[in-house]
Amino acid sequence: MYSLDDARPPAASYHGEANIPAYLKRHYWWAYMHPWAVKFFDRPWLINLILLGNYKRLRDAALAEFDAKPLGNILQLACVYGDLTAALAKRAAAQSGMVDVVDVLPIQLKNLKWKLPARLPARLLRMDSTELQFPAQCYDGVLLFFLLHEQPEAVRARTVAEALRVLKPGGKLVIVDYGRPQRFNPLRLLLAPFLGLLEPFARSLMQRPLEAQLPPGMALRRQSFCGGLYQKVVAFRQG
Repeated sequence: MYSLDDARPPAASYHGEANIPAYLKRHYWWAYMHPWAVKFFDRPWLINLILLGNYKRLRDAALAEFDAKPLGNILQLACVYGDLTAALAKRAAAQSGMVDVVDVLPIQLKNLKWKLPARLPARLLRMDSTELQFPAQCYDGVLLFFLLHEQPEAVRARTVAEALRVLKPGGKLVIVDYGRPQRFNPLRLLLAPFLGLLEPFARSLMQRPLEAQLPPGMALRRQSFCGGLYQKVVAFRQG
């Protein structure tokens, strides 16, 4: 059994702002770093509103990829608002698995610690998604839930590379994030000003298929939601 208190990340403490990426401080302090932001945004109704009523659908689509028994060791890159992680950890408890969650922001790890029910097989570690302090091929599954659209392209590429590095042969990488809306989807134009102002890196993700950011030859499954605005891509590492 693991908790934030007994987890031992190799090269960082859980306090202060050391080693926090500059793009996070510049563009996302208002959403993830300020204490008021955490209290404000981590509300089910608000998360659902931001995702245009699709939070439960997208959460369940991600969780559906982790129904196997035994579940094995799962890595979630970045804390997320809402109850996704608690639901994933409950699955792990019921399926002889374990969940590691890494995040570079101490305040997000503390917030998640208080949200998780006691005695779940979940370990919380402070770590940058581009420099995971784990050996290669040690996880059966890796989950990226609405992380990549918040990263610059170069950072995004390193995050995906690290996720694949720690994935075992036969394991799966699950990505749920924004996609490219279909041509006649009215949200394509309605959301453009919002994304341009608050999500400066999202449009570059939406303009290029997620599959193009993965190594060639990987077995893939793709599912679209809300007229292409959201997507789930599941990639399998070959043995």
